[in-house]
Amino acid sequence: MKKLKVGIIGTGMAFERLHYPAYMELKDRYEITALSDPDMEKAGEWAKRLNIPGENVYNDYREMIKRPDLDMFDIMVPISENYKVTEEAARAGKPIICEKPLAPDMEQAKAHRELPKKYNIPVMIAENYRYNEEINMIRDMLRTEKVGKPVYFIQNRVMNFPKDMLENKFAAREWRQHPDFPGGIILDTGVHDLAALRHFFGGIDEVHAFGVPQDDEFAPYAVINANLKFKSGVTGQFTFFCAGPEMQRPLIGLRIFCSNGMIYLEERDSGTINVAYNDGRSEKVPYRPQRGFYNELLNFYNAAIGSEPISVTPELEYGDAKTVFDMVRSVREGRPVKVDDEAGFVPAYSEVEGDVARPPGYLM
Repeated sequence: MKKLKVGIIGTGMAFERLHYPAYMELKDRYEITALSDPDMEKAGEWAKRLNIPGENVYNDYREMIKRPDLDMFDIMVPISENYKVTEEAARAGKPIICEKPLAPDMEQAKAHRELPKKYNIPVMIAENYRYNEEINMIRDMLRTEKVGKPVYFIQNRVMNFPKDMLENKFAAREWRQHPDFPGGIILDTGVHDLAALRHFFGGIDEVHAFGVPQDDEFAPYAVINANLKFKSGVTGQFTFFCAGPEMQRPLIGLRIFCSNGMIYLEERDSGTINVAYNDGRSEKVPYRPQRGFYNELLNFYNAAIGSEPISVTPELEYGDAKTVFDMVRSVREGRPVKVDDEAGFVPAYSEVEGDVARPPGYLM
């Protein structure tokens, strides 16, 4: 089996805790060959750990991408740099993985969306929620109408950012505490949940959101409540609260109400999807948490050798990021905002009328 030689751009926490463990599981397919990071001490520590010679360690990724022996690049930099670094790496004409969200604003997101066509290379956005086992299992439940046709959902996502920023977590990074991109942590973290919802229900017709302003720099709003209308006909409310904990158990989590029952996921690491039927039956469906990083690298390898397409392209991730931008815009302007021109994919439980997919007439 051919190993892809990887050039890593950014050796911070995303590499350490997310990508590196997945690379180790797939070491028969990947070989980390070169490292780049402005913090040469940090990059050097990784080089020793991975037995990478010093000449393969760079403080400037632009020097590393010139290497002819590398097969691909994995980019893990702050959000504000995602498009800039990816665009420069794309000029080398090799496959790229870029972390989510693909850009810090709409203009760069649109440009990033065009990179695969512009440079004729595969680009994958590492939106691990779209690769997580539980997300794909729930999507299959909806498509096969395991509990009937979906009607509406509620999702309450809570992140205690003020506490997390004082611990050894992603929130402890300066660029997250003082973001130079719209929405702050709402974009950085909320995009995951919105990507999952779009994975379930397809494109979004419009969003009408409300927010409670705060003075903290990490996010302009302590909470955003967004009413979402999907082109598939499903509606629901997504709430993102980033200024404190959710103390009551069980958590509100994600609850999808269907014509014959309900699907409930308390949180992504719970390991169980709860399914309750209207006739009183219930079941607990197990899954392995946090498998998205492994699955996305496996998908990328198969795409790089030409055996399958990339599942999360810049074009797909553009819609996820645009949803966050439109949600924040709706709060700011105090009005509903149109999101997607097209439905994207049409869920199996929907019927298409013109360019809008609607559930069959059980709600008529």
